[in-house]
Parts: sequence; structure tokens; C-alpha cells
Amino acid sequence: MRDTELAGEERGGGGVRRLVVALVLVGMMGLGGELVLLEHTESVWQWVPLPVLAFGFATGVALLLRPAVATVRAFQLAMALFVVAGVLGVYLHFAGNIEFEREMDQALRGVALTWAAARGATPALAPGALAHLGLLGLACTYRHPALRREPAPRGAGGAAPIHTETR
Repeated sequence: MRDTELAGEERGGGGVRRLVVALVLVGMMGLGGELVLLEHTESVWQWVPLPVLAFGFATGVALLLRPAVATVRAFQLAMALFVVAGVLGVYLHFAGNIEFEREMDQALRGVALTWAAARGATPALAPGALAHLGLLGLACTYRHPALRREPAPRGAGGAAPIHTETR
């Protein structure tokens, strides 16, 4: 790796890392737009992904513009919220479909009920896209250069350095 590439990566400007963050942002815009178009606002639970997406978008843009410890950590928090909200959404969609299918056919049980709920009125796996974006966002912050600890300057507080060289 050339010195200029290394310097760019140390500032958080790695091309692939920035591209992945940009793709996560595009995914956020797509999911947010779809939720708005679907009027995904009937209950408090349906509102959950909207502010989560807004927070994720803001932290993603901040990360692209200014890669620093605070922006990386904020983006990681947002991506963790994406995963939690996505898993919760899959559960809520699936549970709602189970309830609906039981109302439609009380004889449904076991695998037949599970299959009907998975293919039900609300897309049971759709919130998984939010969790997927969260995992992708977390992956692109793994060992982010902005999180590297710089060695403490000589004479700084803390433990004395241990020399292990032998002659």
C-alpha cells in the first residue's frame, strides 16, 4: 500500500469503507421512502423505524463528512438500533400474521400456521432489511481507523512502559 493510501485510510477515507457507508445511506433512503409511501404509521410500533432511520441517516452522513471516534460510535449505535428494530419488526409482523391467520382459520396449527403467517398479509421478513442494513453498517465500522488508539506520548500519565528487548 502506498503512503498516500495509508494516510487516507487512517483518516477514515478508505474508498471501500466510504462506498459501503454510502450504500447503507441509499438503503436507508429507500426503506424510509417505502415506509412513508405505505403509510407505516397506524400504531406507535409502526413509527419505530422512521426515527431510527432518520438517526441512522444523520450519523451516516456525519461519518462520511467527519470520520472521528464520536461519529463512528454514533453510527455504530444507530446500526445496533437498526438490528434491534429489524428483529423486533420481524417478530411484530409475524405475530400479527399469526393472529390474522388464526382469525381466518381456527383449524390452522403448527407448520401450516407458520407457513401461512410467513406469507401473510404483512410482509413478515421485510423488517429484516433494516437489520441487514444495520449489520452492514456495523461491518463497515469494524476496526475503523478513527478508533485506533494512538500511543501515549512519553511522560504521559499512566503505567510506565515495559521494555522487553534483550541484548
